[in-house]
Amino acid sequence: MADTALQVGIIVGYMLVALAIGVVAYRLTERTAEDYYLASRTLGTVVLLFTTFATLLSAFTFFAGPNISYGAGPEWILVMGLMDGVIFGVLWYVLGYKQWLVGKANGYLTLGEMLGDRFGSLRLRLLVAGVSIFWLFPYVMLQQQGAGTAIEALTGGAVPYWAGAGGITLFMIGYVALSGMRGVAWTDTLQGAFMLVIVWAAFAWVASAVGGVGSATATLGGVDGNFLALGGGTYTPEYVLSTAISIAFGVTMFPQVNQRFFVAESKAVIKRTLPLWPVLVVLLFVPAFMMGSWARGLGIQAGANENVLPLLLAEYTPAWFAALVVAGAMAAMMSSSDSMLLSGSSYFTRDIYRPLVAEASEAREAFLGRVGVAVFATLSFVASLFQPASLLQIGDTAFGGFAQLALPVAVALYWGRTTRWGMYVGIGGSQLVYAAGALLPVVPVSLPVVGTVPLGVPDALFGWSISVPCMLLGFVLTVGVSLVTTASPEADASVYATGAD
Repeated sequence: MADTALQVGIIVGYMLVALAIGVVAYRLTERTAEDYYLASRTLGTVVLLFTTFATLLSAFTFFAGPNISYGAGPEWILVMGLMDGVIFGVLWYVLGYKQWLVGKANGYLTLGEMLGDRFGSLRLRLLVAGVSIFWLFPYVMLQQQGAGTAIEALTGGAVPYWAGAGGITLFMIGYVALSGMRGVAWTDTLQGAFMLVIVWAAFAWVASAVGGVGSATATLGGVDGNFLALGGGTYTPEYVLSTAISIAFGVTMFPQVNQRFFVAESKAVIKRTLPLWPVLVVLLFVPAFMMGSWARGLGIQAGANENVLPLLLAEYTPAWFAALVVAGAMAAMMSSSDSMLLSGSSYFTRDIYRPLVAEASEAREAFLGRVGVAVFATLSFVASLFQPASLLQIGDTAFGGFAQLALPVAVALYWGRTTRWGMYVGIGGSQLVYAAGALLPVVPVSLPVVGTVPLGVPDALFGWSISVPCMLLGFVLTVGVSLVTTASPEADASVYATGAD
């Protein structure tokens, strides 16, 4: 009971702190869409780095990542901690820096707006927004479902699932609608710093309790199978490469991450993130994933629906510390959800409502953005009450879906010969083939899921995840169709002609 009270107290405390930050941010926020969605493009290196960090990696660090390491071995550090971190760091510079230049020069707020203006196409803008919302909606729903389930378990059923998920949703509506990007980024920065401190504290505590890092790691040699085999078992070269590529490219196009490419205050901020991001990822993932592997060697028994890290901490750390970590993970889950709601609202209001309904004033658009947060959160909450299997599957394969956008966007940013039809076919074709293979029994492949990341290695594709060949298909279609079609009169390649010094 004392542990539950502590966990609930930490969650409530986090919500109060977030609300206080939101009030301060609201007082500083101008009544414009740019300030509400992008904090007027004023984020510095530390805040930009940590808001991306906390938005992307929070709940995964505490739950899914250690679970994967527990089941398949510590090589998951290679996939996510090293390869994925490095690839995303490079993409942050190659795509993010160019996107910042273009966005700053033309005032773009969303990816769809940036592409639609370049090719003079409302349909392309709607296509990009529609694809992004399609993959984002179930992912928001999964966060709400996770929060409701965790609160129900935390309180021993005293707070039912619907009440927990609904309460968290109402809080996020109020907080995000109030604070916008500035408040979300400030809260994420505190959350990211907390994640680093708490994970390393847990790592040190468990290591000390079992006789040191060497003793804990030595236990892994006794695990059956290919637990420590480099490139063996689950971790075939094709699996490692396709998973790292799919996740890194998908993360780059995640709306809540991609939109952060617009918010840096200067070129220097964007450039500094290239070397800093992989370092930050390694600092977080190495201790978290190693603890998942240690749990296997130390004989921790985790069921199919259990998270191994809380079980390990309950065994080797004081109850109050384990409660602190679990409650922190809940708060981290909320830090991801708020960014998703803000981005989903911006895509809906900026790319769908604004061009289709009417040109709105800046103040009205900022107001509609707040309404969009409420609508998006409410719809995903209602969907979470039914826990539909189809939406769960979509959420689990979202990384690959977003990854299909990356190469056509890169081609558009760097190749002036790209045409509107090249973008239509490149984006639409790869999305249709990927969705058919991942979600429908059309292509003979299988995508078993661990945690919230698609880790399937379909035999029909020689061990490669379906998302990678679909990405290549999108690239070939974009370039090929562009070569055989002409630029439309409304297209303007000059909007991307910005300096890259």
